[in-house]
Amino acid sequence: MKALCLRCDRCRSVCHTGVIGVGGFAEGLLVMRTPVMNFHGGFCDFCRKCAEVCPTGAIRDFDPETEKIGLAHVTETCIALRTAACTACEEACPYDAITLDAQNRPVVDPGLCNGCGKCEQICPANVYQAYRGGRLRGIVVRPLSAGGQGDAEGDARGGMR
Repeated sequence: MKALCLRCDRCRSVCHTGVIGVGGFAEGLLVMRTPVMNFHGGFCDFCRKCAEVCPTGAIRDFDPETEKIGLAHVTETCIALRTAACTACEEACPYDAITLDAQNRPVVDPGLCNGCGKCEQICPANVYQAYRGGRLRGIVVRPLSAGGQGDAEGDARGGMR
């Protein structure tokens, strides 16, 4: 679908939560200036306005009840993995897709997670551990690949549908 993108920026302009960003050089030349999901800046509330304003159909309309845009994954920078002291992602998840195990560590239920990114946006891991460098949060949402699994490397479309 990225071949249909005109890079008109309408989707980003209409996004009231700020989750739609612009692909840069780090994402690759094919993704530059195309819309990408940036969960550091916001989360998706599935309002579907991005699909409504897309003039070419590069972002297609979808059913937020049945379709997912990504899947959350706990990373090695998760504060709760070492200290069991953080429950931010579990508290923020509007779909109850994140629960805590017996050691108070987050566990993502792939059946309930739809990739909204609220957990990644709220995660304090890279704030409290800024001395380590990097931007990886304790939980990240990876775009879904064509097979329906969260792709370890991300999706060249940047998660947009």
